[in-house]
Amino acid sequence: MSLRSALLVAGVALAALNLRPAIAGVSPLLDEIMGDVGLSPAGGGAITTVMVVCLGVFGPVTPLLARRVGLDRTLLAGLLVIAAGVAVRGLDGAPLLYLGSALAATAIAVMNVSMPGVVKQHFPDRVNLMTGVYVSCVVAGAALSSALVIPIEHGTGFSWRGVTALLAVPALLAALLWLPQALRGPEAAANGPRPFGAVLRSRVTWYVTALMGLQSLTFYVMLAWLPTIFLEAGLPADQAGYLLSLTNLVQVGTSLAVPVLAGRRASQVPYVVGACLLTVLGYLGVLLAPTTLPWAWMIVLGVGQGAAFALALLIIALRPADPAAVTALSAVAQSVGYVVAALGPLVFGFLREVSGGWTVPLTVGLGVLVVQLVAGWLAGRPATLETMSHKQGPAC
Repeated sequence: MSLRSALLVAGVALAALNLRPAIAGVSPLLDEIMGDVGLSPAGGGAITTVMVVCLGVFGPVTPLLARRVGLDRTLLAGLLVIAAGVAVRGLDGAPLLYLGSALAATAIAVMNVSMPGVVKQHFPDRVNLMTGVYVSCVVAGAALSSALVIPIEHGTGFSWRGVTALLAVPALLAALLWLPQALRGPEAAANGPRPFGAVLRSRVTWYVTALMGLQSLTFYVMLAWLPTIFLEAGLPADQAGYLLSLTNLVQVGTSLAVPVLAGRRASQVPYVVGACLLTVLGYLGVLLAPTTLPWAWMIVLGVGQGAAFALALLIIALRPADPAAVTALSAVAQSVGYVVAALGPLVFGFLREVSGGWTVPLTVGLGVLVVQLVAGWLAGRPATLETMSHKQGPAC
């Protein structure tokens, strides 16, 4: 591998590491944030909801930015805006808390949509491998942030505001590494194809969108509320944070391996079904026996959710034939999908308030997983976007 190729892989990996800390770093600190700012449980859940809504609402601007400035420069801009958003979030007052969260999430939305196209553009013959690399880095970023925010808070003496503002540092480092690639990257093709119409007319698009949205909903529910569920079950705060970190850490290995294996097959159905069933088992463990072998439930949940997330992004990268079409499909699937997912933390917080416990919310989550299983079955079948000009087989 040449030095330029190595730097390109490193740049993709480091950029991907910044796609979740701004969201995952809130969850272990949520009780402290709610107490300091004066938020109700629904208001605390709304922090994650606001961010996930932005992931959905602002994703569609990515193809427009990519056409104007190119995918590489779009990715660079996203990293810089993440740094600005987490800095604003650390300022005083609930409005700035939500504003900074929304700003960071808007940048993450653009980067989420960009990444499959970046992989398709720079690694057309290694889509499954590089999808595994960047997805595992996304998951690793979530795991590291959820594990380290409490120790960093204790070690530095910072409040939650200072700790969350520190998340700007890795985003700025990633931007510095990606800067040479963004400067040398080709200009966007202003007169290139506009694949949105073809993507919107394809049934495959809506199967993939349903899978993306439902697996995201079940993931963000756990990301937002899992530490609180364990706290209310009687576990100490640091252990609750470590359990969230464990389930995210397990996802790192799973999300690296599953795309490599699943990308070699025409059908991803067996992998999608297996991922969904493992997630169901993890939800059942948290519902029925949260303090009995909680680490086991977190491992099962991590394998299921990590595989589901990686498979959704792999399918997005495999189905279209070119980077522009991948970016368009990614925009539709992730934008609509994250709008659906945004309902999860807010609805779970509301159901917790109304029912006085977690039985009703987790039972609703199990129902969502049944629908996710059906969507995954349809999305994982061998197919290409019917309206594309030519077909594409599985990645090498």
